[in-house]
Amino acid sequence: MELTIQTPALLFPALSLLLLAYTNKFLAIANLIRKLVNDFDEKQHKGLLKQIHSLRRRLWLIRWMQVFGVASILFCVVTMFLIYEGLQIWAKILFGFSLLLMMTSLVITLMEILLSAGALRMLIREFEDRVRAKS
Repeated sequence: MELTIQTPALLFPALSLLLLAYTNKFLAIANLIRKLVNDFDEKQHKGLLKQIHSLRRRLWLIRWMQVFGVASILFCVVTMFLIYEGLQIWAKILFGFSLLLMMTSLVITLMEILLSAGALRMLIREFEDRVRAKS
């Protein structure tokens, strides 16, 4: 099978949208952390410290999602250059590596989603406990 320059180029729209989504997640969490830190200074609430710890883990995951996504794009570009130069074997190897990097980024995304859902479940449970205590 011969790899054409269009094959790695097909990934660019998907990769750019994925990185945009990662950046939006990062910015949302960063803003939430700023808000929680301000709330913590005002209220000294123990639950806020748990939330900040969870958000720190999510930020770490998002950073690695971005690293693997950007590396995937970089290897796609190098693949296109190798195809242009007629180095099919190296192009195929690097394109395969690029796909592995993207898969790694997506697996980390799944981990972050699961962590996020767990944090929301905990928050909902705490809220329900407070409502029951007031009833």
